[in-house]
Amino acid sequence: MKKSSFLKNIRVNDPYKDNLRIAKNVLKNEASALCTLADSLGESFFKVVNKICSIHGKVIVSGMGKSGHIARKIAATLASTGTPAFFVHPAEASHGDLGMIAREDVVMALSHSGETGELTDLVNYTRRFSISLISISSSFKSTLSISSDIAIILPKIKEACPLGLAPTTSTTLMLALGDALAVTLLARRGFSSADFRLFHPGGHLGQKLLKVADLMHQGDHVPLVSAEWSMAEVIPVMTQKSLGCAGVVDKTGGLLGVITDGDLRRHMSPTLLSQTAQSVMTSNPKSVHASALAVEALRLMNDSHITSLFVLTKNQHPIGLIHVHDCLRAGVS
Repeated sequence: MKKSSFLKNIRVNDPYKDNLRIAKNVLKNEASALCTLADSLGESFFKVVNKICSIHGKVIVSGMGKSGHIARKIAATLASTGTPAFFVHPAEASHGDLGMIAREDVVMALSHSGETGELTDLVNYTRRFSISLISISSSFKSTLSISSDIAIILPKIKEACPLGLAPTTSTTLMLALGDALAVTLLARRGFSSADFRLFHPGGHLGQKLLKVADLMHQGDHVPLVSAEWSMAEVIPVMTQKSLGCAGVVDKTGGLLGVITDGDLRRHMSPTLLSQTAQSVMTSNPKSVHASALAVEALRLMNDSHITSLFVLTKNQHPIGLIHVHDCLRAGVS
């Protein structure tokens, strides 16, 4: 079997340099192609964003072979960033999965050539029932592009594969285009980190996006005492709640200060029990809002060398308390 000219040029006496050269050329090839893709985006991309924002259904992403793997990833990225989406395999679509697609949905079909036979039934189904069809291919003359309502055409590029056979650069462009679409839709919809956490409750990412409201102690579990109370009344509250502190509030319920175990040691004397909460408390304590991320609360506690924070409303009324142990138990770090 005759070797290609590319394979002939590899110097087997220095595999380290040759391997790195090949790998770097692939990455540079794909990076250059991505820049070309970015420069080529225009009206068709804008139309796709508008179409997806206008529908009341889901984005059905489909493709065959390597394009199918990319389609799965695009569907997953869209779904995790606020655009309901899922992948339908084109072959399975021909055997019943077309029933997953509703008239209010939009179908996004990926095919480098635009001539993938397995997409035929899917394309015909969208045409029969007036379901919007978006295509991503490399030819505006392809059957898929001509059949689509909106066609995004990838720029003409060479595959990073030296044989020009394996989908490499072309699938990288599709993958990046999917990311660009998902992020554009995210920004268009005002998708926030709080929204993101709803779809990522597990894992390290979910832990990082936990809010103070998710972890704080609330209601009767919050140790609060009146400013006029004697320390003989305050200490049993601190003991019962087991959080190492008590919040001191005025007659309107506003937080005046905090009493910690450290304050008790600093004021230790024969007259401690007869002193008022206000005379023992530390004024202007650090606090946090319920909408803050738990990781922000943990950082504030670490920086201030304290173990807990009262959670306040805009009117400075305590509605909860978060302890450093709450953050650590939840895996926030």
